[in-house]
Amino acid sequence: MKKYLKTYPEKCIACRVCESTCSQVYFKVDDAEKSCIRITELADGNDINVCNQCQACVAVCPTLALKVNPQGVVMVDKSLCISCYMCVAACPTKSMRRHLNGLNPFKCVSCGMCAKNCPTEAIKIVTE
Repeated sequence: MKKYLKTYPEKCIACRVCESTCSQVYFKVDDAEKSCIRITELADGNDINVCNQCQACVAVCPTLALKVNPQGVVMVDKSLCISCYMCVAACPTKSMRRHLNGLNPFKCVSCGMCAKNCPTEAIKIVTE
């Protein structure tokens, strides 16, 4: 079983409520650079970039700081992380993040708060 955010870019209006919600939940600040989800406005629509829980990052972590919980969500164990950022480099969707003001990488943990606050339902939490 895997829990993740399913995106519907065609519904996205780039209001950035998801970015704001995520950064406030995760870091307690309203800062898009600290959001686990990123919206990019493109000429032909919007791109919603968020972790799909593919687990590619888990395979490259030298300290086993990345673990998969029973819901299939990749979690960062900050006590084991050495901030080598191999996971950031290995992420095929570029959804593993880092911020200059923080040591540890961060990513979506499929909490669903962004989906709950999205006015157009461009993001939904799903379990497969």
